[in-house]
Amino acid sequence: MLKYIWVLLTALAFGTMEIALKIGGSAFTALQLTFLRFLIGGLFLLPFAIHDLKKRQYHLTKRDVGFITLLGFVNIVISMTLFQLSVMHTNANLAAVLISFNPMFTMIFAHFVANERFTRKKGIVLAICIFGLILVANPLNLAEGNEPMGILMGLGASIAFGLYTALSKRCVGRLGGMTVNSLSFLTGAIMELIVLLAMGQPVIAGITTQTLPVLIYVSFVVTGFGYFCFMRAIERTGASTASYAFFIKPLIAIGLAALILSEAITWNIIVGSLIILGGCIFNAYKPKAVSAS
Repeated sequence: MLKYIWVLLTALAFGTMEIALKIGGSAFTALQLTFLRFLIGGLFLLPFAIHDLKKRQYHLTKRDVGFITLLGFVNIVISMTLFQLSVMHTNANLAAVLISFNPMFTMIFAHFVANERFTRKKGIVLAICIFGLILVANPLNLAEGNEPMGILMGLGASIAFGLYTALSKRCVGRLGGMTVNSLSFLTGAIMELIVLLAMGQPVIAGITTQTLPVLIYVSFVVTGFGYFCFMRAIERTGASTASYAFFIKPLIAIGLAALILSEAITWNIIVGSLIILGGCIFNAYKPKAVSAS
């Protein structure tokens, strides 16, 4: 059961993401905030990544660098940019639900790129949790502040993040989560910077004594610590099981959104959250083997 602690820590760190990004998004553009938080997070983790590589006595190859660059593109340039745009065009609680759809895509992608068999139990858990997420989102009766474009961006972010999670499994065991995190953050941030400059958007404008605490939090806690725990979860439990952190994460985000942003907690949110929790418990349950008499 100790290996599931990494899944829980991932959920706790990522559960605060939407609220922090919602606050930070008022001072920065979506691309700018994505660039800054992954640049800072990647630089913070870089010394630990170098130490881990030396400990493993592993030297990066051109293929490793190319694969890490691909991860940075999929995760940061595509997924996290779309996610930040989604946060800006939906309520924080719905944005948390939308990004949490990614395990559905992780399971599909992992079957093809990470050699993780899609079992019947995974299918049942997936169906239970996706039903709960749909109930929480309540797409037929959108709350004020939720825009259809924001929802589409959130789903796009989920698809891309599911691909990123499955692809990470192919190299995280060899390179280590710290290295994959740090280097993919930095390569992704560089690509995001190129897009920023090409579009003529600000790079560091908006950083003040008022916005710095939020920027530090999303960079170090959400981005650095959160992704580190997520990679450790992938190492210990596999890409599919690690992604279940995203079924726990909405429960945390919804509660914090109500407390900090005064977003309403409705009946469908409560019922849907309980269904999601039930799916997670079912996934963690392993029947004891019956010994032969």
